[in-house]
Amino acid sequence: MTNTARAVAPIDQRILDEAADWVVQLHASTATEADRAACERWQRRDPEHARAWARVELLLDKLGSLPARAALPALDLPRSAGRRAAARKIAVLLAAVPAGFAAWRVAEWQAWTADHQTASGEQREVGLPDGTRLTLNTATAIDVRFDAMQRLVHLRHGEVMVETAPDTSPTHRPFRVETPHGRLEAIGTRFNTRLDGGETRLLVLEGRVRVEPRHAMPGSTQVLEAGQQTTFTTHTIAAAWAAGPSATAWTHGMLLADRMRLADFAAEVARYHPGIVRCDPAIADLRVSGAFPVMDRGRTLSMLAATYPMDVLTRFGGLWVTFSPH
Repeated sequence: MTNTARAVAPIDQRILDEAADWVVQLHASTATEADRAACERWQRRDPEHARAWARVELLLDKLGSLPARAALPALDLPRSAGRRAAARKIAVLLAAVPAGFAAWRVAEWQAWTADHQTASGEQREVGLPDGTRLTLNTATAIDVRFDAMQRLVHLRHGEVMVETAPDTSPTHRPFRVETPHGRLEAIGTRFNTRLDGGETRLLVLEGRVRVEPRHAMPGSTQVLEAGQQTTFTTHTIAAAWAAGPSATAWTHGMLLADRMRLADFAAEVARYHPGIVRCDPAIADLRVSGAFPVMDRGRTLSMLAATYPMDVLTRFGGLWVTFSPH
């Protein structure tokens, strides 16, 4: 079994419960060096104990990007039913960690090695040598490759707004954005592109953009005009449709929802903040409309709870959020 396969393999629930108990104990204000030494002995006692503790550290990194000893100060609880309930909740989280293990590792690697990147909840502008301006949205990673023949931006993860500048070099290099699904070539333009699961989204604001899927048949390209948007995969391009204002509202720190499913709304909010946002399946299809300040999650969640028949539950200092029915 490979190291990655072993890391994501199920762990006995009893061991996860024990690991969760140690998390609660070590994050209490009464924790001592003797407690920490005892936890280390527990980890060494069995390889499965060590593997469970590796999940603890992975979970704490995901929830707050904090060292393990500081990530859960909210667990300073007495030895009571409340403390036991917290341990049970942590055990559930530990069991869920493997489902996202590979994605978390890939996202972290992309951020560490990219030329330019933003963290969750961060947006920033990047100026390129030719005068092109890029605006990177939350959790975005890009590489920039300019040479004598082309100007190339590789979008590894996230979303970017591109405002191209004319090329003044003698070779008149094209400006291209490459994603895992294909290539975009700007024809004097401003456009927005985003990786979204198994596809790339494109919205053209000015000029035109040529779309070429990575594995499409030769000549299978499509040119989008200003005001059009589409999605494409490695093989196909969807028919273009008229663009609305919601796709670029992020550049003003807003999320515009027009009868958006609550489950989809939760996924959008989660893009901008560390931690986890979950929606109870019972209200997943509740329709949400409005303009929400997505960079201010507290205000967004308050607006949501005040407007719709739902509760917003937060745990672990707001790092775990659940939308649930009243």
